Amino acid sequence: MQRHGPGSTAAPRMRVTGLLLLVAHLLIVGWLTLRPRTVPWVPAANLEPLATIRAELAHGVSWDAVQHLGGSVLLLAPLGVLLPLSAGRLNVSPLVSLTRTVFAGAMIALAIELLQSGVPGRVPDIDSVLLGALGVALVHLAVVPGARSRLRRRYERLGDTTPKIPRVGVARQADVLTGSRTYL
Repeated sequence: MQRHGPGSTAAPRMRVTGLLLLVAHLLIVGWLTLRPRTVPWVPAANLEPLATIRAELAHGVSWDAVQHLGGSVLLLAPLGVLLPLSAGRLNVSPLVSLTRTVFAGAMIALAIELLQSGVPGRVPDIDSVLLGALGVALVHLAVVPGARSRLRRRYERLGDTTPKIPRVGVARQADVLTGSRTYL
């Protein structure tokens, strides 16, 4: 079995686990955000960045504002860990990893908002995209660099424990052409 060290990708089992968790999370997010709602009235779509956030905070920090803004941050936050886990790379620049993960999270949030425009009772909001990308970035920064460094150290320790047999030398040369058999 080939051992995957820090120079290559993580073990395939880890990547498959990451992909399965990523698909499960996206299915749950899709179910939560793309179900039709029966409401008597819906506001207009918000395409002005930070307008919803300002409106929520204009009345002061209330429990409803915290729930609305915090829910938008937490909805896609697990992608900050699941996207790098499904990629399986250990030796990646932290800035490149953060950029790649936040971009992918923002594109997923944008796709959800675009799909919501066709769902009855749902209203697209650009601030949900911004808050979702913020949640992805915060979780990525909090978890991924430390986890990668621990995995790199673990693989380095495993690489140092290869068994060494100290008294192995070259076997004595056998004389093949001796004896009663001659091939010439």
